[in-house]
Amino acid sequence: MRDFVNLINTVEITNKTNAKIQALVDFFESATDKDKLWLIAIFTGKRPPRPVKTSLMKQWCMERVAIPEWLFLESYSTVGDLGETLALLLPEPTHQIDNTLDAWMQDVIALKPKTEEEKKDFVLNAWSGLNMQERFIFNKLIGGSFRIGVSKKTLVNALAKVSGIDANQLMHSIIGNWDINTITFDALISGAHINYDNSKPYPFCLAYALEKELKDLGQPKEWQVEYKWDGIRGQVVKRNGEIYIWSRGEELVTQQFPEIETVMQQFDDDFVIDGEILALKDSNVLLFNDLQKRLNRKNISKKLLEEVPIGFYAYDVLEYNGEDLRNSSLEKRRTILEKLFASITLPNHIKLSQIIAFDDWDVLGEIRENARGINSEGLMLKQKASPYHVGRKKGDWWKWKVDPLTIDVVMIYAQKGSGRRSSKYTDYTFAVKKDDGLVTVAKAYSGLTDKEITEISRWVNKNAIEKFGPVRTVKPELVFEIAFEGIALSNRHKSGVALRFPRIKRWRKDKTTEDIDTIASVKSLIHAQ
Repeated sequence: MRDFVNLINTVEITNKTNAKIQALVDFFESATDKDKLWLIAIFTGKRPPRPVKTSLMKQWCMERVAIPEWLFLESYSTVGDLGETLALLLPEPTHQIDNTLDAWMQDVIALKPKTEEEKKDFVLNAWSGLNMQERFIFNKLIGGSFRIGVSKKTLVNALAKVSGIDANQLMHSIIGNWDINTITFDALISGAHINYDNSKPYPFCLAYALEKELKDLGQPKEWQVEYKWDGIRGQVVKRNGEIYIWSRGEELVTQQFPEIETVMQQFDDDFVIDGEILALKDSNVLLFNDLQKRLNRKNISKKLLEEVPIGFYAYDVLEYNGEDLRNSSLEKRRTILEKLFASITLPNHIKLSQIIAFDDWDVLGEIRENARGINSEGLMLKQKASPYHVGRKKGDWWKWKVDPLTIDVVMIYAQKGSGRRSSKYTDYTFAVKKDDGLVTVAKAYSGLTDKEITEISRWVNKNAIEKFGPVRTVKPELVFEIAFEGIALSNRHKSGVALRFPRIKRWRKDKTTEDIDTIASVKSLIHAQ
């Protein structure tokens, strides 16, 4: 457990990926196999169900240190994390418990069916036998969400460094179905429970934001131009009669999109296709807000299939009947892709990405400006002679997105951040005018400099009106311009709208609350997209 705590401390105090990878490598090289398995399970969301309610842990802590609830809540609002608040308030340990991570997790699992009194005895004894940092991690394991700044990709890269096994194979291995009680660490990372040869994807080819004048790209005939869609980039892999769908985040999402899997089974040929997973209805691309309703679902109901049908726009073919095509030109790959899609009759929700015909750079500007009208983010410009690169290579593929939408809003709530930003107000809620009052329209936490965050934090401390746990209601005086990629009507939001990727563009010190947008002007952007 101590090694696990040291690992968490190390990865939490650095934002350098290589440092996080090395910390994971050090853990994997020294931990027991069972502890390695538990680390992988915890970091990939395979934790056992929570055995103790956090409200009970809060109650037991207040009893243990004899403080009133108002003081606990005040402490919680300052710290910003319940597990850390509990760990800081509790007294010094009276003894030392030195169990392995596996032993702790087995105890946590065994705790689930026990009585409240038995759970209390276990938790209080654990608190008395752990130091502050160990208690913090224990509280996370037993009662809260375990959110650590380590992505699955970082975890996999560390495993690849330790084992020498291909990172994509490891990703498939650890996110597949496996039981920590019946599998060994070596069996897990070697993929004994999967058939990786059939499912192996390729690294995605990515584009840079356009940073040249169009005329500097050369002749228009040398370029393939397509719409850039706001969905989920995916690879459909078909080998030996098996279908696998991978997201760009290197996760298997096959079961989430049966509409795609069913159609891909109809092809006689094997292939690996790169494309975009989209919400499509009546051949129209829906907003990402609609697509989100289908993401990360273990079970897709018939109602959801009807409400948010899924489609796939194919961009590229990377492998055809066992032949790796990535070093062939885009022009050749497109010809093969078109031949493949012509081999069967396809339903309307599985399509080739449209190639935009043009012979003069000047016409693309207007096409790009009108892209939002079909829920496109802009244009993709791909050199016809380009191979399918690994990652990004500047010059061959460019993305030319439409300019973001913007509105002026006023800040009405502020909340402190976490980790290194736990002492400053970094998360803000914004509102626009509605009738004679205000209505919340978005939350945002990115876009400001450290100096601006410090200045706003000082202002919040002086101008807070009410406290709701870690949240402060503030005087509606600070005006900001926020940018976002799209907007849609939404029944889940009080304002009636949902913004896509809201972020702070700038602090408008030159404006007052009288200058902010109204909810009517915000909604008018839906039709202007």
